[in-house]
Amino acid sequence: MSRFSRAHSPCSLRRHCAWLILLQCVSFVPLLRAQDIEKPLQTIDEEITAFGFAPDGRIVYGARRNIKTKKYDLQHDDIGLMETNGKRRRLLQGDKFTRGDELLSYTADAFSWSPNGRIILAQLFSTNVVDESGRTEDSFMTLVLEDNGKEIRIDKGESTIRDCYKPSFLQDNSTIVCLAEAIKPRLLFSFRYTNTVSGPAGPAFEGRTFLDSVRVPRSNAAIAVERDRAMSGPPRLQRLELLAQDDKEIATLDGYEGGLALSPSGNRIAYFIDREILEVREVAAPDRFVRLRVGLGVVQWSPDERRILLKRAVERKSGDLVWINIPALPAQQAGKPVDVLQPTPQTVLHGISLRDFAISPDGRFLAVVAPGRRNLLLFPLPL
Repeated sequence: MSRFSRAHSPCSLRRHCAWLILLQCVSFVPLLRAQDIEKPLQTIDEEITAFGFAPDGRIVYGARRNIKTKKYDLQHDDIGLMETNGKRRRLLQGDKFTRGDELLSYTADAFSWSPNGRIILAQLFSTNVVDESGRTEDSFMTLVLEDNGKEIRIDKGESTIRDCYKPSFLQDNSTIVCLAEAIKPRLLFSFRYTNTVSGPAGPAFEGRTFLDSVRVPRSNAAIAVERDRAMSGPPRLQRLELLAQDDKEIATLDGYEGGLALSPSGNRIAYFIDREILEVREVAAPDRFVRLRVGLGVVQWSPDERRILLKRAVERKSGDLVWINIPALPAQQAGKPVDVLQPTPQTVLHGISLRDFAISPDGRFLAVVAPGRRNLLLFPLPL
């Protein structure tokens, strides 16, 4: 359903919401029973659209908010912060977040933090009305906030960075690296920089395009999957030094379907080469890798890097959580077939369906968002 609809339309957001609320209440009953058994340590009783752990364990989150104008029903999410003791405060009131005369609807889509834990990058998925006929366009932008809620003005007094996807800070806590769409919708990306002090700084790795990237912890580096603009050559796994703009090829991949996930130490990288097979590779010894038939989903590493936690559904879709043990990574010989192993998944949280999840930076907690009410629940990390 669009987040941007005409209020007088027979397909208005209000009418759809009524049906959705009824269906969600019915479907959520068994989930509540399962979650009551687990006794969450903390709960955010809001309709959570996205969340992210700070380095010290605090949680920033988006909470769905709907507002109305004469012509449109809009979504303008609030942004809140939960302290480690459970206390919460609102950082951004969505109905007061505007951009001049621009008519927009947005949802909080993802969050990341500066290394010092003081600045939040809120990735927003926005829909804008672009002409009098009501035609709309979708895009990403990033809102830059201090952890007290103060907006950081960057470019010409703006606190938002347009066309900014998967933003992250370098170690100086002021340089922001974003992916910008090179081929829409979200097929290929290019890198570009901006700075909270000096403003936009231009492109990085100019002329090159990438399918995805993930930051290397405690560094100015990233692991990225490069693909040429014509999509003619194979995807290549690269280590990129974002400040020096140097690169080193790790491996040429047989395919790439998504799910790029780097282990906490940065020593192992996981990704799907198709919709069934997860490949796990040693970064420093790229000939050592293993293939696991687990089914496409969203991956996070365990703190000890011996397992991965897999949501057996793609992003923004609901699925159960399972642990997958990672076997030893053998050296593979070039030109020879690679065996595909079939691991036995270990069910987490009684197999209840979840929309989103994240492991805390210290590895002690698991935060999840279930379908239906979409409250955020915090548990001890299941063993």
